[in-house]
Amino acid sequence: MVRQLFDHESWTYSYLVFDPFSLEAVCIDPVLEQHKRDLNLIRELGLTLCYVLETHFHTDHQTGAEQLVEATGAKMAMGRNTGSDEADLLLDDGQELRFGAFVIKALATPGHTQGCMSFLVNGMLFSGDTLFIRSCGRTDFQQGDSKILFQSIIEKLFQLPPETLVYPGHDYNGIMVSSIGEELRWNTRVGHGTSEQDFVEKMEQFHLPGSENFQEDGQYEFLPPSGMNA
Repeated sequence: MVRQLFDHESWTYSYLVFDPFSLEAVCIDPVLEQHKRDLNLIRELGLTLCYVLETHFHTDHQTGAEQLVEATGAKMAMGRNTGSDEADLLLDDGQELRFGAFVIKALATPGHTQGCMSFLVNGMLFSGDTLFIRSCGRTDFQQGDSKILFQSIIEKLFQLPPETLVYPGHDYNGIMVSSIGEELRWNTRVGHGTSEQDFVEKMEQFHLPGSENFQEDGQYEFLPPSGMNA
């Protein structure tokens, strides 16, 4: 079971993923300002939160991970290459965490940042800021690297079965979920058989303000609605 949760200020998707029988759960990329909403939902559903997972260090919003950990006793987990000294668990590529009858697998997908992780469970990919719907994360700050991002998407994510559902970390066009097959065909940055050289050249054209807040509208565009944090 998945609950997709949205923060309107940062255009961020957070996710609550749970076993409907054991009611054990994980939360992915919570937003600080939505802490009360998320905690209320966890309690309403009667869930036991086992892990709070971060796909990467965020610049567009403050994480609510610490508050959820404090309120629930869950463990915080991030990729080892984030170098976090706050996480309870630093995850390696391929490492698995169990909740209820399910296993969630950490996939190292650097490029947007060097510590990015995507999470795979039961045919669903939570891709953070590595792969968006019809787009991808930016690489012009936070130690981003276009070549590495391309390799993460092509060599790892696009090798997943085409029916794998893609749940991104952000969306600006009101599309909630995609699939690997769709992104292989329609992704404007890295689909259509795009070569590494073409991808790197495209990404090098974009030098945006210091925030992850942008939308896909034929090209990257910075979105500066009031109240949005850099």
